[in-house]
Amino acid sequence: MTLKELNEAEDDFDEDDMKALEMYRQQRLQEWKILQKRQKYGDLREISGEQYVKEVTNAQKDVWVVIHLYRSSIPLCLLVNQHLSLLARKFPEIKFIKAIVNSCIQNYHDRCLPTIFVYRNGQIKGRFIGVTECGGTNLKLEELEWKLAQVGAIETDLEESPKQNITDMMMSSVRSASIQDTSCASYLYGRGPIQSEKKPSGIRKVAPGGSS
Repeated sequence: MTLKELNEAEDDFDEDDMKALEMYRQQRLQEWKILQKRQKYGDLREISGEQYVKEVTNAQKDVWVVIHLYRSSIPLCLLVNQHLSLLARKFPEIKFIKAIVNSCIQNYHDRCLPTIFVYRNGQIKGRFIGVTECGGTNLKLEELEWKLAQVGAIETDLEESPKQNITDMMMSSVRSASIQDTSCASYLYGRGPIQSEKKPSGIRKVAPGGSS
């Protein structure tokens, strides 16, 4: 029976029926509010560096924000944007954003791109810096979804990492890229719109020209 049919039948209800009807109405109202909240976003939006603090750092309370810093001249950045557009539709409760890196951080190195940050309540909850951390040049949609799920940004129905079978083969390349990625992180936290943010655990400050 629909809400309209229930309203038309109210005259025939006794007190218990009216109580049950009111409970049903409240339940449907709460479900509607939750649905509206979950469908708040639904697309990958472009912002400028000037909007970073407002849209990312000071985003609405308890909203997960995924921001991709990119350059259109880098193929993997374009691929990540395609994947994020699809994930934004699949997870409309998450705020997906992209920004041209030069509008946020000047002279940022290409080797540090793509760069993806995951925020919640003004704090960085996850970051993926450079080709290796972002999943490689042949990054699949499911692999990026899994990465975002691992830092808590989304609730995926994937039961295991899509790259589970080749993880061991990638470990050597991950280790060789660690110095580069740490340097990128050091560069990020010394400049740009996130310089005042708390560094994610595991990142050490590297002096310019120094080693990790």
